[in-house]
Amino acid sequence: MSLPTGATARAGAALERAAAALTRLRRARLLHPLGRSFTGEVTIWGVAGPPTGVGMLDRPGRYPATVRLSRGVPSPDGWPDVLGLAVRMHRGEDRPFDLLVSSSRAAPVLRHLPLPRRRFAGTYSSIMSYRVGRRRIWLAALADPESVDLGRSLADVAAATRADTPRLVLAVASAVGPWRPVGQVALGDQLSARTDAELAFDPIGNLPAGLRAAGPLAWVREHTYRGSRRARGARVQSGGSLGVTV
Repeated sequence: MSLPTGATARAGAALERAAAALTRLRRARLLHPLGRSFTGEVTIWGVAGPPTGVGMLDRPGRYPATVRLSRGVPSPDGWPDVLGLAVRMHRGEDRPFDLLVSSSRAAPVLRHLPLPRRRFAGTYSSIMSYRVGRRRIWLAALADPESVDLGRSLADVAAATRADTPRLVLAVASAVGPWRPVGQVALGDQLSARTDAELAFDPIGNLPAGLRAAGPLAWVREHTYRGSRRARGARVQSGGSLGVTV
């Protein structure tokens, strides 16, 4: 049962204050503080079979992107950790599409859970579901078997981008259905450490038409990121290659 409106607002404010306090204590991002950012490109092929109902995923297109790979805790390189992939698809004057996914397994039951692993290649799931009309969907980035390996460390990821163009496959699924490929994300040049420190992503507000975040995790993310943003002094910018949102 949902909380009354006043109680929900108070709970959200308390969560934001806690996130801000922890961010100041950490002196870095509250979530996934250690990462590397890159230029990138997202190519949407369109989905085979029934459309998703999200125009941006159903129509072929190509978008410049900003991509960040990160460690969650972070643990030392090579140790199991919840790995993160953030992709911002720039859409000119329109609000960007920010997709945040975490290391998981591909199976339907396990795609809802963040799972630690050692290697950056593998399945990344949105964990959080999205609503498209009355339907729920999940988004993912999957390992591309034809891509150069991303390795076990952030240094390995950076080296892979210098040697080649690493790629991951973007996919969509229902709660129990198989992943259906819709496109790919390719990593380009590494961005500076300063740019990486300034970058942030908004997986709740920066969504394309027809797609909205759903469930309790969306509420938690909204308020946690807002508190982290306030503590970091980040300001909201919907567009631009260095747009800061969270």
